[in-house]
Amino acid sequence: MTVISGSGKAGPAGAGRDSGVDQAVHAGRIRNVVLVGHSGSGKTTLAEALLAHTGAITRPGRVEDGTTVSDFDDVEIRQKRSVNLTLTPFAADGVTVNLLDTPGYADFTGDLRAGLRAADCALFVAAATDGIDGVTRLLWDECAAVGMPRAVVITKIDHGRADFETVLAECQGAFGEGVLPLYLPVPSSAGAVGGLIGLLSETLYDYSSGARAIKAVTRATDTERMASARDSLIEGIITESEDETLMERYLSGETVPTSVLIEDLEKAVARGSFYPVLAVASPLGIGLAELLEIITQAFPSPLTHPLPAVSSAVSGSAVSGSALSGEDVDGLACDPNGPLLAEVVKTTSDPYVGRISLVRVFSGTLRPDAVLHVSGHGRVSRGHPDHDNDERVGALTSPLGKAQRPLSSCQAGSICAVAKLATAETGDTLSAREAPLLMEPWSMPEPLLPVAIVARSKADDDKLAASLARLVAEDPTMRLEMNAETHQLVLWCMGEAHADVLLDRLSSRYGVAVDTVSLRVPLRETVSCAARGLGRNVKQTGGHGEFGICHIEVEPLPSGTAGFEFVDKIVGGVVPRQFIPSVEKGVRAQLEAGVVAGYPMTGVRVTLFDGKAHPVDSSDMAFQKAGRAALRDAAEKASPMLLEPVDQVSILVPDEYVGAVMSDLSGRRGRVLGTSPVGVGRTQIRAEVPELEICRYSIDLRSVSHGTGSFTRGYLRHEPLPSHLAAKVAADSRPV
Repeated sequence: MTVISGSGKAGPAGAGRDSGVDQAVHAGRIRNVVLVGHSGSGKTTLAEALLAHTGAITRPGRVEDGTTVSDFDDVEIRQKRSVNLTLTPFAADGVTVNLLDTPGYADFTGDLRAGLRAADCALFVAAATDGIDGVTRLLWDECAAVGMPRAVVITKIDHGRADFETVLAECQGAFGEGVLPLYLPVPSSAGAVGGLIGLLSETLYDYSSGARAIKAVTRATDTERMASARDSLIEGIITESEDETLMERYLSGETVPTSVLIEDLEKAVARGSFYPVLAVASPLGIGLAELLEIITQAFPSPLTHPLPAVSSAVSGSAVSGSALSGEDVDGLACDPNGPLLAEVVKTTSDPYVGRISLVRVFSGTLRPDAVLHVSGHGRVSRGHPDHDNDERVGALTSPLGKAQRPLSSCQAGSICAVAKLATAETGDTLSAREAPLLMEPWSMPEPLLPVAIVARSKADDDKLAASLARLVAEDPTMRLEMNAETHQLVLWCMGEAHADVLLDRLSSRYGVAVDTVSLRVPLRETVSCAARGLGRNVKQTGGHGEFGICHIEVEPLPSGTAGFEFVDKIVGGVVPRQFIPSVEKGVRAQLEAGVVAGYPMTGVRVTLFDGKAHPVDSSDMAFQKAGRAALRDAAEKASPMLLEPVDQVSILVPDEYVGAVMSDLSGRRGRVLGTSPVGVGRTQIRAEVPELEICRYSIDLRSVSHGTGSFTRGYLRHEPLPSHLAAKVAADSRPV
């Protein structure tokens, strides 16, 4: 490392710029870096500063003005925050850096995980003004879950409320002892931040004049701070060293060469066991050269990052065209001459351009006009049927915001955009059609906020299905459901912000206007005691009339038994045999329609024991109508009641929020079944909660736990709805 060792090779901002991005560069000269951090931590501003510093753009844009390269979507400009994973490539010191900017808001965790899949290392961004909160810890855990090498960047050190030392201490407390600074910010003579002290080089990098100048550390306070922090840094590096004798030599008083420390530091960072901390003031350019050096020299290249698990895609039924996961495939590496293996990490749909896929190439070389195999599996539950197709690749480009720069090829280790892959969706595997492969999918969060929608007009309704299909293809965290019981079209979203973005895209991108309506929970009806009912359908209007009379008994099935049971006890032919199925058909139709509030009736036994028929006027339809009337009559006498679905809920929260969450569950008529510790500082709460009470729980839990809680839910059973709520539901269901 040049800056750390003190040679200053990286030079002042702009020195040695190479703004061209060459996708044909060797994988060893590529760095795929994902920006991770809480919303508002300064990720997008940092990306702009790096692009301007390296000459990829002429001047940095501003989030407030809607002029940044990465936040170019209309929704992002209006909301002034990132909601998409975007690629912003640049070059520095002969290294191509594919910088992936991710949203920091919890609703867009899907794009964060896609960015982690596409990258080989991460810049974890925290603001010197905000400190470390529970959401930031969750983001760190997301990186740790996939073993992502990280460096921590503390931004906004030039802000009036900045407190670098406090935020550093919070990072160390939250993320562990491997978090140690390489630089310390120092104030200028005017009091504002004026530069950085390099702890390994023992050098002051002075930015007070607007340009970067290398000076000696002369102030006594700076020397004292540097000495203490430098000792901690050296001990931290030696602790992670693979040379077991190094610590003993250091403790005995031997001076460890800086070159050895740098080499061990680079290895520890690439290994993901050491997390260097850097300080940056993006608007002033302070710390950008130092950060670029970490990216280009300490971060691992695609050559050292392990590939996800891969299996062969074995063709299934010739009729269905499906594919099954075959044998595990070993030996694949980041080799441009190897078998083609790539993955769609992000899909966007443009009404004019069509589908654009952001693709990470893990092996082989992707070329325009080549025919390849597109395989997607394992997401049927989210509305993504398994699919296997051969498609021709369209144009390859390197995106920089809205701009798309043509590429002749995209080699192993790099990232590009591919146009017009008609069936490719986020998470799909691209491979050679002669040897189709399937990559193990990455974990996607479960959408838990249901939003019911209806088209605003007939014209909107005609376009709605196609538009929703495009949204589903590009966003695997969204789930589309046509509820068979409530007959509502439901979008399952990650939260309110996610729902707002989806509805905004329907309107602005596809010209489809929809309205949100109250979500109908699939209640059911049943009876609580036995009762008899009469169904009489006798009409004589001249000519052929209608005649059908039946007597039935309704009773509840044994507790916990769902469904419907029909019993025929007709004797003597009072109801002809050909009309008994007609009575059952009518009863079933009325069960579907309900008798209290329009919900299906279940857990009922219906016994047909008497009736009358007419030799001329009786018919199938006459007895169907009689069966419906008989069920209505009997059910009204059998103390009908409503049943509500109850979900089994598992909630994971930090220990400090357990009391608040359990109190909130109690207010939702929930029953807490138990708690158990999970890891350090977290508790899992198991409960049973009525579905009526948790339709918006993803929003409410975020509020109660300050954004740190998560939960899963699953249908358990139906239970009687309390009488006061049942009366309200029944009243609301009556026609005005």
